[in-house]
Amino acid sequence: MDPDLYAELTAWRRHLHAHPELGREEKETSGFVQEKLAELGVPFTAGVGGHGVVATLTRGTSERSVGLRADMDALPILEANDLPYKSGTLNVMHACGHDGHTTALLGAAALLARDEGWSGTVQFVFQPAEEGAGGAQAMLADGVIERFPMERIFALHNWPGLEAGTIAVHRGPVMSEPGRFKITLHGTAGHAALPETTRDPIVAMGHLIVALQTIVSRNVDPMESAVVSIGQVHGGLASNQIPTSVFIEGTFRTFVPAVRERVLARIRAIASHIAATFEMEAEVETVHGLATVNTAPEEALAAAAAEAAGLTLRRDLKASTTGEDFAHFLARLPGAYVWIGNGPVRDGGELHNDRYDFNDAILPAASGWLAAVAKQALSANAPAQRG
Repeated sequence: MDPDLYAELTAWRRHLHAHPELGREEKETSGFVQEKLAELGVPFTAGVGGHGVVATLTRGTSERSVGLRADMDALPILEANDLPYKSGTLNVMHACGHDGHTTALLGAAALLARDEGWSGTVQFVFQPAEEGAGGAQAMLADGVIERFPMERIFALHNWPGLEAGTIAVHRGPVMSEPGRFKITLHGTAGHAALPETTRDPIVAMGHLIVALQTIVSRNVDPMESAVVSIGQVHGGLASNQIPTSVFIEGTFRTFVPAVRERVLARIRAIASHIAATFEMEAEVETVHGLATVNTAPEEALAAAAAEAAGLTLRRDLKASTTGEDFAHFLARLPGAYVWIGNGPVRDGGELHNDRYDFNDAILPAASGWLAAVAKQALSANAPAQRG
């Protein structure tokens, strides 16, 4: 990548970092993407699945097509970094690197627009609302595949702790099925000095929290992977009153549907029986996504692209129990999702941490891999077939 383009991409990334927007609120981010695509001379369609943008480049006579996707939304986190481009929006920051992903895809568009050595169509998919707000599903419901045909689709995510610019390609699963649960115990309120007149949901919830920790250790095959974690506990407004209800919220992560269904069944059963033990009612709400799983031919193309771009390739990293709604694209299209090293973790700046920052030094590698994988896919021997 030439120095001028790298400097431009760095400035764009830092602008996005300074102006983060939450999922479904990415109006200004989308506008910035549209502005830069127009400067690059790349045609685009806005308003796809909300604030999504799809840009299209066609060259030559080939009817082959490929999709490249990046996410655009930020997180509800107060940034702790002291940077010249620190978030200017209170309690919102790019703590997962979507500012870098968006910029890398703009960089890939710039590289491919200048490159005469390919033929076909590349769809650049700028997706809103990845962080649990259903952005992939919204774009798919808005006909993104039908309106902007693509045989395969590829994406990347920065990975703190992995050597900067290294591409990690997994065989099969990359990230788990993300799931959320909310359990409410409904008891009977009363004076805390007269507990015998109440049905205390706080005591019951204490037993429930402990019991939920047995699911992974006692109900899941040790050779499988699962996580059940509680992130929120809510209940009570006064120190001398037993409340009517208490609720918890948490997450569960699995890789295969059978394990997911076992975890869900145990969450419901434990909640119901704990509630019955304490003479109260349990209300259980759950939602889950899909595991992010690479298809074999596209995994091979992703690895070949890393080598073609002159990047270090890793094939030995384990899948992560984090989740990604790119999985919904992979449920409809063959494709691959890779990690790109963000370099050493500094000051605790892991993903979703208030000291995280995307490493601008990896932008040439990220844009270069995206452009290379598009060219690899378009020149592959046969069109992709799902399943």
